[in-house]
Amino acid sequence: MTQSNDLTVPVAQPTLSPGEPQLSRQLSNRHIQLIAIGGAIGTGLFMGSGKTISLAGPSVIFVYMIIGFMLFFVMRAMGELLLSDLHYKSFADFAADLLGPWAGFFTGWTYWFCWIVTGVADVVAISGYVTYWWPHLPLWIPALVTVGVLIGLNLPTVRAFGETEFWFALIKIVAIGALIVVGLVMVINHFQAPGGAHASFANLWNDGGFFPTGPMGFVAGFQIATFAFVGIELVGTTAAEAKNPEKNLPKAINSIPVRVMLFYVAALAVIISVTPWREISADRSPFVAMFSLAGLGIAASVINFVVLTSATSSANSGIYSTSRMVYGLAQEGDAPTRFGKLTSRRVPANALFLSGVFLLSGVVMVAVGDSIIEAFTIVTTISSLCFIFVWTIILTSYLVYRRRRPHLHEASKFKMPGGIAMCYVVLAFFVFLVWAFTQKPDTLHALLVTPVWFIVLGIAWAVLRRRPTHVAREAKFRAELNDTAAD
Repeated sequence: MTQSNDLTVPVAQPTLSPGEPQLSRQLSNRHIQLIAIGGAIGTGLFMGSGKTISLAGPSVIFVYMIIGFMLFFVMRAMGELLLSDLHYKSFADFAADLLGPWAGFFTGWTYWFCWIVTGVADVVAISGYVTYWWPHLPLWIPALVTVGVLIGLNLPTVRAFGETEFWFALIKIVAIGALIVVGLVMVINHFQAPGGAHASFANLWNDGGFFPTGPMGFVAGFQIATFAFVGIELVGTTAAEAKNPEKNLPKAINSIPVRVMLFYVAALAVIISVTPWREISADRSPFVAMFSLAGLGIAASVINFVVLTSATSSANSGIYSTSRMVYGLAQEGDAPTRFGKLTSRRVPANALFLSGVFLLSGVVMVAVGDSIIEAFTIVTTISSLCFIFVWTIILTSYLVYRRRRPHLHEASKFKMPGGIAMCYVVLAFFVFLVWAFTQKPDTLHALLVTPVWFIVLGIAWAVLRRRPTHVAREAKFRAELNDTAAD
């Protein structure tokens, strides 16, 4: 790190040997844009929205709007911080720089854990989707095949990952667009399923209003809906491999409100208009069910394929981000050095295999579990809580950044709207989300288990911080704090 009293700020420098390969900027604007969209459209929308609708009714639309609105400010805070210093590879770097080495350790490993748990949820979901065609196939078989495919997709260059994710995300966009159009046609033509109600926008309010399950039903909707947004910060892990990040990162972040309105609000409004909310099954994807209800068997099969690719896309992004995060941790001495090695194609293969091994726990879950949606709910709750921790660290880092480096904020061309005041609003919202998780038995159980992860991390950090390299890092951070205070 370097430090001076002018505009130069401390930056984490990679501990690479001369001539050793480094991450390269191979992700173009279209890759970044579609990776951001892929992060915003997750398995939670396709797989979890059925349960969310059954809990909250039509008010689920407001649930998604509120979460999307709040997370937009997290993304803007992250964007301003990443662009304030292009040496940052991810948000774990600026957390370590602004909050201390402990924050980089906890953020990096918790983000890795977040995506491992999310990847397990995706593997569980993929196994469920495959049974649409092969209902008698043992669930562990598609789960095992999925893990193998994910590792294979990430071993080539990062550009190959970008291309794969580009097409995965494009499939999602086209599918959701088609669903909205088909749903609107069904509403306009007053489609009626056998024994069902007519398709009509009135279905949004004619069965108990927008809040038919009451205030607590509305609150319960936040539990699963939160998981739909995990990965929205994924673009922040591409910072070290993005071409022209000053231009491409802001474009990707600013498009989030449009994505939320189109892909979440419009799609769910159409689904509930076609299928009254009481008829939507909690343990089945409403995207598939809508076409099945219409008697469009082939279309339903196509949509099932789409949601399968969506889950694969999410897991693909997850294994990418975890491998880069572990690579960064290894460079800082927070993970074994072997995980900081790159192949000749500049891919952290060892870190990639580590994540793949842990994804195999998804194979175990579907092999021994009784219910896909029950397993899905448990892992998604744990994942959501850990992501809330990461988002909180991003906002806390922003608050410290504003206090310690006001000159960088003034010079920024991508300032966070609302600034410090909005940070506290979003942090208060996160407190509400954690409280919401306590209101249902299944999510409460997962909430009670989650602290075990942070206890394990705390023990690991207590051991690690005593090493000479970490003692030196801590001393340097303290010295920088004192210099800043003196200025």
